[in-house]
Amino acid sequence: MPPAVRRPVFVALVLLGILLGSVGAVAADLAAREVTETLVKAARDKPADFSTLDLTYLDLSGLDFKAANLSDADLYGTDFTGANLASADLSHTRLDRAVLIGADLSGAKLVGATILRPTIFSDMRFDQTEAPSFRGAVMTKVRVQARMDGADFSQADLTEADFSPFEDRAGEGTITTVPRNELNNARFYEARLVKANLSRAIMRFADLRYADLSGASLRGAELIGTDLEGADLTGADVTGADFARVNLKGVKGLETAIGVDAVRNMDMALR
Repeated sequence: MPPAVRRPVFVALVLLGILLGSVGAVAADLAAREVTETLVKAARDKPADFSTLDLTYLDLSGLDFKAANLSDADLYGTDFTGANLASADLSHTRLDRAVLIGADLSGAKLVGATILRPTIFSDMRFDQTEAPSFRGAVMTKVRVQARMDGADFSQADLTEADFSPFEDRAGEGTITTVPRNELNNARFYEARLVKANLSRAIMRFADLRYADLSGASLRGAELIGTDLEGADLTGADVTGADFARVNLKGVKGLETAIGVDAVRNMDMALR
């Protein structure tokens, strides 16, 4: 495309982006300023109620939500960079495309929420210190498609959580996704992952010590260097998982796991 043509096209695309951003802002039920004012007046024993509201695309970075009720809210594309969402109720919210850089969601309630393609890192260096914390959160039946290297899920309840690929092949469905969830160095210490779906997840050097993985699916997962000390694998499906340098010290229920004979690099596991 000649330079004379490229510039008008570029300008048109920029204007289209601005227009779409404006449409998103108009569609929201509240402005960012109104959310901020409501939070200033709220207290943790009398939290703000944003349930069922459309808060899409708002810049809510750095705000302290003081355990606010955001259940059933639409938070698509909302910027929560550095926000304090600890103990907030985010049940059944749509956090797809939300910005969660450095967000604190410890103790939050995310039952049935979707977190598809969120922004976790500020740039392509993937600085894991920017990963959000879900420590102690209630995340039963949450649906995740993301790169969350270094995220903290310690002591979280992830019963029936789904970290499997959103699409068998990226780009086949209604949204384009990466083919596998990436959870390298993520912390799942003492997390409850009963019947969770971690199929094909990339979890190199993750901390799964004393996690309850009973009935979970780890089919095809990359667990290279993962620490499973004291974890419960009773009835888990480990077919095709890579156990190279995995710490299996004190693991429970491995003899009942499905597909143990089909595990890759079991001879390299640490016992």
